[in-house]
Amino acid sequence: MLAWKPLFCLVALFLAPLAVGGQEGKFEPLFNGKDLTGWKGETDCYEVKDGVLACKNGKSGVLFSEKTVRDCVIRLQYKLPPGGNNGIALHYPGTGTGSLDGMCEIQLLDDTHAKYAKLDPRQANGSAYGLIAAKKGHLKPVGEWNTMEITVRGHTLEVNVNGSRVLEGDVSLVKNKMRKEPHPGLMRTEGHIGLCGHRDAVEFKSIEVSPLPLR
Repeated sequence: MLAWKPLFCLVALFLAPLAVGGQEGKFEPLFNGKDLTGWKGETDCYEVKDGVLACKNGKSGVLFSEKTVRDCVIRLQYKLPPGGNNGIALHYPGTGTGSLDGMCEIQLLDDTHAKYAKLDPRQANGSAYGLIAAKKGHLKPVGEWNTMEITVRGHTLEVNVNGSRVLEGDVSLVKNKMRKEPHPGLMRTEGHIGLCGHRDAVEFKSIEVSPLPLR
């Protein structure tokens, strides 16, 4: 019987389910494509038209998910207008700003625009705003849909834009912060997912989340 054990283990290995990209579980849509069901906060600053969620031009504020998450993977499709600016708040407490009261804000920004020529690298698209710079050059042309995947484990982040990894790091280890204001939310490990409107009509076609097992 012992002679069969290696063969049995080999067969079991091939039959075992594989987690795509190291992700556990299924993705749950946070945006239903119809209305703002499941969201709260600055609901007057956002609108849904033709299956697309958009920040109203000239409006700002945080729209955030009713549900809270801990370790997770967030996937979204977003479209930037020329010079467009928005962000994804991680572990947002429900009040204040995504970048300071939440753990951090992942930038959604048309960093190719001329007005951002002297941009701090920690403000570029995909960056943990003011904390960790993302690699530039992976945005699609303005007016096309981009995909972003954010993996959050504790205070560590991985951000992929259009299939390319642009950021890896631990926000709790950052010493040289761009901003000098207090950052009370930095050590948060649970909270809402927020959209940080900054007066530009940034659009979202899908937003979904998959919880990860806690380590």
